[in-house]
Amino acid sequence: MAKPVVREYVDESRPNWAASGGRPVRTYVWPAAGADGQQPVVLISHGTGGSAQDLDWLAEPLAAAGFLVAGPDHHGNNYVDGYLPEGFACSWERPRDLSFVLTQLEAELPVGQAGAIGFSLGGYTVSALVGVRLQPARLRAVVDGLAPAEPLPEFPGLLDAIRARYDQQSIESILRASGADCADPRISAAFMICPAIGMLADEQSLAAVTRPVEIRWAGADEITPAAQNALRYAGLIPGARAECVGDQVTHYQFVDGSEAGRNARDSVAGDAVAFFNQQLR
Repeated sequence: MAKPVVREYVDESRPNWAASGGRPVRTYVWPAAGADGQQPVVLISHGTGGSAQDLDWLAEPLAAAGFLVAGPDHHGNNYVDGYLPEGFACSWERPRDLSFVLTQLEAELPVGQAGAIGFSLGGYTVSALVGVRLQPARLRAVVDGLAPAEPLPEFPGLLDAIRARYDQQSIESILRASGADCADPRISAAFMICPAIGMLADEQSLAAVTRPVEIRWAGADEITPAAQNALRYAGLIPGARAECVGDQVTHYQFVDGSEAGRNARDSVAGDAVAFFNQQLR
């Protein structure tokens, strides 16, 4: 399959944490096969510290099925450009990236209904587009050391880095912003793969989701354990459907290209095509 087209978008309404100017939103676009007229869109969101390119195993089958697929490298949270502490701390900026990308696509192409799919922190990202919000009090407890939090493998010194860059007043401002409503009414359905930060999600917002949600989780996932993440989302989002893709499947097999994870990736990609065929056509 052809490589995606790369668009170097910039969102001038939000800051670039590393330099002057607007927020970079580099976006990979996989054109829909056999596109004729309006094209249904599937937005994709990579895991923390990753890149949209990691999800080509997902994007290519969706594009082959006739969906226009697009996914950004989330600023400060991707290995292409390098890591910034804000990119890991300010997760609520990620769903805004997807909304921004959809707006750009609408200005350029005749697009139809839109859905979103994400892996790991990308799973939270797409849930935010259908109404899930974070609970600032829980995030504050993590920052204050009152709630346990495992160090991020990609950025183990995150809290120290944030404290080094921001004074307490600025940190409080960031924490208040964490509860922002990032729902996008243009997103008709969401698919979550091994979703992260489930324990930080606000219960009322989870219970208020009305759009279709599908969830897949891995039985041997030690990075986003299902009990605290996938199953919590599934248990509180009305009508959400969740399935385990295999007891021996690990978290990183969805992005490491390994032969061991091929069956799980193929299974999830097939389920995603079926889900979006049902919800977006």
